[in-house]
Amino acid sequence: MSPAARRAAGLVTVAVVLAVVCGLLGWWQWTRNAARAEVIATIEAGYDAEPVPLDEVLAGPTDALGDDEVWRPVTVIGQYDAEATALLRNRPVAGQPGFHVLVPFVVTGGTGEPGSEPDGATAAGRDRPVLVVDRGWVPTGADSEQAEAVPDPPRGTVEITVRLRADEPASSRGAPAGQVQAISIDQVLAAAGLEGAEAYAAYGALAAEDPAPAQPLGRLPRPSTDPGSNLSYAFQWWTFALGALVGFSWMARRELLERGDDVDGRTTVAGGPSAVGVGSVSGRAPAPRSRPSRVHRSRGPSAEDEEDALIDAQLR
Repeated sequence: MSPAARRAAGLVTVAVVLAVVCGLLGWWQWTRNAARAEVIATIEAGYDAEPVPLDEVLAGPTDALGDDEVWRPVTVIGQYDAEATALLRNRPVAGQPGFHVLVPFVVTGGTGEPGSEPDGATAAGRDRPVLVVDRGWVPTGADSEQAEAVPDPPRGTVEITVRLRADEPASSRGAPAGQVQAISIDQVLAAAGLEGAEAYAAYGALAAEDPAPAQPLGRLPRPSTDPGSNLSYAFQWWTFALGALVGFSWMARRELLERGDDVDGRTTVAGGPSAVGVGSVSGRAPAPRSRPSRVHRSRGPSAEDEEDALIDAQLR
């Protein structure tokens, strides 16, 4: 294989490798956009839906929350276990640092009227299943490790409307007593002192409480439905892949056409043969032509010479 052909093959190889890598990166961005689109569709379908009783979505604590049921509003009747409150740290709201207030809600079903006094048998949350409720958020205090005073939830029997959320993976990071790094049901119950209590495998983001609390918490923001930039990134990567194929292929073609070798081994360039092989089939360079020698002409006497000669003749 001639040197030009080897260089052209190398350029084509680089083009293929770059195109494959850019194509895969584009596909990865495409799948991320598709996944984000599914999340947005779930939010739009469930967030503003009419609330239904909890048992129509989750028959019991052992039921798993379906992907299409995330953000679904449900109503629950029961009692808050305010003494078992835990705080979620490192979860800013609208760019403002704060703590989410997580309170176990003892589900009593349809028993009791909203506002009635709490039932001591259920307040501890060990005789009935509990649903972890994210009631809202409070700002950080003077020390970022602690929150401001956390307002108490309504006492007695309460009817709440929550939007169901999937249990988050457990966090491996440590946290001060009474705080967690993720809304993992088991970790929340452990931080709240209810470790081992029967609990639903999902939690609820609070939407409404009846009766209303004396001092409400900061409301949880509506989830973002911004699709992001993944789709544009996908097309950018695919454009890079196409550009690599076109650009390096053009360079390889130019290498073959402008720097290829002819059958006799003579290098050719665009427009014809180079200095090698000109004037000789064997490829030997022609002998250089000698430059014409200069003709030296004799120069005649000047006017001064002629004047000096006349003076010399007269003196004689």
